[in-house]
Amino acid sequence: MSKKLTDEILELLWSLREKGSKSYSDVIKNLEDKKTPEVIRKMEKADLINVSGDMIELKEKGESRASDLTRRHRLAERLFHDVLEVSMEESEHTACEVEHFLSPAVTDSVCAFLGHPPTCPHGKPIPKGECCFKYSREVKPLVIQLKELEVGSEARIVYITLSKKDKSLRLERLASLGIVPGSIIRLKQKGPPFVLEIEETTLAIDSPIAEEIYVRKT
Repeated sequence: MSKKLTDEILELLWSLREKGSKSYSDVIKNLEDKKTPEVIRKMEKADLINVSGDMIELKEKGESRASDLTRRHRLAERLFHDVLEVSMEESEHTACEVEHFLSPAVTDSVCAFLGHPPTCPHGKPIPKGECCFKYSREVKPLVIQLKELEVGSEARIVYITLSKKDKSLRLERLASLGIVPGSIIRLKQKGPPFVLEIEETTLAIDSPIAEEIYVRKT
């Protein structure tokens, strides 16, 4: 059984499930490898998945492995895109290569270094690891919440994570103010309210919003 193809199938199953699909047909459609049906049969025998008609579901062993693979991939995307400032396309491609080689310890270190990000650059949720629940002080996060930034400091907005309620409208409102990933801000005052300076504009935002904005000091 091909380990690489097995991992690709597990990661794809996780991604498809996020979109509301557990379809065998969707798996075959998304993977061009002719060995996919054979590997799926072997995965079922290995107790990783359960296949019933056109339905594929992750079993406990497969769920754990798929979660780990997805976490490593999406953290790698954050590392390449946010820290090394690699393009989205190149970050995605490189993450596909390195995700198979990151050890659990290295993965946790990357996660802590980035400040335990909740989403990848594409906005997809990153499965949490143990380090996310017990913050390690051994590695100083590179990406922090805006509320943790020191007054007078300058930083680049890395990502914004808002609650699902009215998310699109709130993102549009923030974007109209210039609060978007990539913008350079200077914190003038800590809340309430938080006062920011973006280029020549000074604006105030509520504390709940400041908690959902993650920045990297410049």
